[in-house]
Amino acid sequence: MGIICRSSLACSWILAVPVSALSFSGDVRAEHPLDLKPQLFECRVAKINENFESQLPSVAIPVKGTWTVESGVLSGSELPEDHHAAVLNYQIANHDSAVKFRFKLIEQSSGFHFSLNHQAGHLFRIVFEPNSVSIKLDKDKKDPKSKVVNLAADSLVMADKRFEIDRWYTVLIEMQRDRVIVQSDNGVHLDVSHPKLNTDKPNYRFVTKGKSLLLDDFQIFDK
Repeated sequence: MGIICRSSLACSWILAVPVSALSFSGDVRAEHPLDLKPQLFECRVAKINENFESQLPSVAIPVKGTWTVESGVLSGSELPEDHHAAVLNYQIANHDSAVKFRFKLIEQSSGFHFSLNHQAGHLFRIVFEPNSVSIKLDKDKKDPKSKVVNLAADSLVMADKRFEIDRWYTVLIEMQRDRVIVQSDNGVHLDVSHPKLNTDKPNYRFVTKGKSLLLDDFQIFDK
């Protein structure tokens, strides 16, 4: 895949793929008309471009639950005996980066988290639910006075902005210094800043409950 840039900070993400690759398990990849235009990053070739056409790469480590690749998608499911949501770590160190991926909620899913840690533990997470998206700064588990901080939220009041079950959506997340911007191709746009976000991060994490999440076209871009 390639990316065509039109300017340094305003560019369209155009996937250079053959026409035959545009179908997926009966789905149309361009289900939503909205282009996701990066605001913090120049468009460059992805350092990670995972289409899940084979087994999980070695940097993708299942921590909890089951994470399986089948028919060109990654499926995450919680295991009852874990008594914990399913967690997948992409062990790629980062500070400033952009991440793009497609997801589908299945089987009456309550949603999933895309989260980032710092060296001492949980840092922040983006919570995707059928009727809302939020960015939360995690509490410090070592500090009993620490609390979760809600940095931003979109209640998705408009029906066409909600994340429907069994439908693909594309998300672009940009993280630069103390700022995070989240966009999705159904119109979500959140933009937050917090000094604690400006730190080194050891990985990227997907967290989901139940048998509820499909992922595809996972890309990581950095400076």
